[in-house]
Amino acid sequence: MEKKHQVHNLIILDESGSMASIKNSIIQGFNELVQTIQGIEKQFPEQEHFVSFVSFNGLGQKLLHFIDPASKLKQIDDSSYNPASLTPLYDAMGFSINKLNQVLNGQTDYNVLVTILTDGEENDSKEFSGSDIKKLVEQLKQNHWTFT
Repeated sequence: MEKKHQVHNLIILDESGSMASIKNSIIQGFNELVQTIQGIEKQFPEQEHFVSFVSFNGLGQKLLHFIDPASKLKQIDDSSYNPASLTPLYDAMGFSINKLNQVLNGQTDYNVLVTILTDGEENDSKEFSGSDIKKLVEQLKQNHWTFT
């Protein structure tokens, strides 16, 4: 059987307190993203779509999916998305990107689409700085990775 081209969708969802004011917009945007990913998978059967999904706030990072089939990704709602605490945005990005990159290292027939749903606030990262993340993103953009 011929191996399909892999498309990895890495979704990083900011669930910090500053997101409360845009909670409804984030839920709507996330759910549209789920529909888009699953629709594209049906439209391009020659591709294999995977989802890795991390939500984060100052209480920690939750790895909800890691290289799971796109069909496993579910929509969120008012009861499953609860913004609270501080915003370690750079740490969440560094953790998520590095985790997926380690698995894909050495592979060639893939693309990664990184979608970060955030208000851009950053006030709690301890492991990664803004310059660390900028270098990482620039490096990966040259190697099958797209960031939105």
